[in-house]
Amino acid sequence: MSRTRVIFAAIILVTVCAISGIALVQFFNGRGEGGVLGEENGQPTAVPEGTVLVTLASSNTKQNWLDQVVANFNAAGKTTASGAAIVVEVSHVTSGGSLTAILDGTSQPVAWSPGDSSWVDQANEAWQQRVNKPIASETCQPTIYAPLGFAMWRPMAEQLGWPDTPIGWDTIVELASDPEGWASYGRPEWGQFRFGHSHPAYANSGLLSMTGFVYGIAGKTENLTAADVYSDAVQSAMRELEQNTSKYGRQSPAILDAMAREGTSYLHAAAVPEADVLRFNIERGDELTFPLVFIFPAGGTIWADHPYCILDNADWVSDEEAEAAAIFRDYLLAKEQQALAIDNYLRPLDTSIALHTPISLENGTDPRVTPATVPPLPSPNADISAAVIDVFTINKRKATILLVIDVSGSMEGEKIRTARTATVEFLSRLNPDDEVGVMIFNDVVTAIESPARVGDVVEGLTGRVNGLLANGNTALYEGVCQAVDMLNKSQQTDTAAGESRLYGIVLLSDGEDTVGRVTENQMFATCLPANAEADGIKIFPIAFGADADEAVLTRIADVTGGRMFTADPTSISNIYISISAEQ
Repeated sequence: MSRTRVIFAAIILVTVCAISGIALVQFFNGRGEGGVLGEENGQPTAVPEGTVLVTLASSNTKQNWLDQVVANFNAAGKTTASGAAIVVEVSHVTSGGSLTAILDGTSQPVAWSPGDSSWVDQANEAWQQRVNKPIASETCQPTIYAPLGFAMWRPMAEQLGWPDTPIGWDTIVELASDPEGWASYGRPEWGQFRFGHSHPAYANSGLLSMTGFVYGIAGKTENLTAADVYSDAVQSAMRELEQNTSKYGRQSPAILDAMAREGTSYLHAAAVPEADVLRFNIERGDELTFPLVFIFPAGGTIWADHPYCILDNADWVSDEEAEAAAIFRDYLLAKEQQALAIDNYLRPLDTSIALHTPISLENGTDPRVTPATVPPLPSPNADISAAVIDVFTINKRKATILLVIDVSGSMEGEKIRTARTATVEFLSRLNPDDEVGVMIFNDVVTAIESPARVGDVVEGLTGRVNGLLANGNTALYEGVCQAVDMLNKSQQTDTAAGESRLYGIVLLSDGEDTVGRVTENQMFATCLPANAEADGIKIFPIAFGADADEAVLTRIADVTGGRMFTADPTSISNIYISISAEQ
């Protein structure tokens, strides 16, 4: 089997490899990460005759900087050799999602800038297999540095000795697995350490963070092998970390958003890029209980360099478009544009450019750290990426998921048809060792299947879901209460058996409660927690259509530490994919 196919198989095993950007616009504080194009498979804007449009799909970490540079470039009136005006249009995407969209043809940018060269390696190898040449004929040029590390509440980081005491992945693993928790550091009131990171099959930050973790545990700074990744020491440490990880996600800003929204008791630290920590401290500092700090992992980290690739070997890119993309690349790498990176929380490639605020201790990061003091770790190649994702999948904390589906009369027609299809697809992507159950509600609430091992029930559940019909009223609040009660019982049983799992309810509804046997206030007062708990039952409501009660669904998500999504029949499948990354 080829290396690319190994990666794709691993990603499918995790949950899915067909990622698109529609759901991503839900994540960052409800605003998303949309750029000019807005989606990973967005269509370019029409431009006047005689103008060359350079469409650029760029990883979201450098969104603010690229928006500013693109605006400056478009205002500068640059032209090709033939005199054609150049316009650049940027779409802010995830690295894994954009890779998949490019390879399956749903996204056709002229240029692509993922978070790390490992994604480029995968794209080039896949293209080489198709047409006997890489997708980019020239080596992709790095654009900026966005180092990976840990976000932690400042008092907690200072308790560990930040910024002067080295803090590595071994420190995080030891703290996560220590039954004494923070008491071992003299702060018993902080309880057990709670950690989060993005999913390595979906997010650049997740893949690079987990690769950095493997390097740290293996005690290497280069020449990592797949055998190292699968070693007993790495797998044992990965198991300890993942069994004490309370939050996954499709991108790091969503995890920081949860920390900001839920406070210090929810998560204590998360693996994220430096730029995201600075952005949250400066732009959303009034929402934070304490400031966050960025910790460079002792022993080395991946200084993600966000390569810029001109996809000139793709049949949708013309010679003039490739020429225009090269002109923008040179503009991007010029000293003036590199200096702008600092103002946008990134580090320039040019080390002669002095760092200044916002990259400062006051804002939560150490400007004294450079690639010379914290060694750059190599980006993962195809084999290492596949092994890291596989070891994560093997050792991650398993999930118990209850699908709660509105089958009232308002769901009749296209809604119920697409809901059935998307739900069956979601079931097929779950890990066989996860647990899943299905509950439906209209006039009454009916448990189709209590949570059970996916591998044992998925075939039967698929048939039951495919037969769902829509009729009657909407017992929304009663459905929520019965779903929470069912998962509470599952959690109690698991706890008694010494099993640690993640618990989530996916709640699909297209309308307001119309039955009234349980009131809205009663639901919040007696069925849902007053405050979200990291290891509690998270609810992920999907507001399906314009008539859904978004205000109530958002409140349900907030009090449980979940996330509310909006969907229609064209996007519901992608929403399910995003939710699968959370668990």
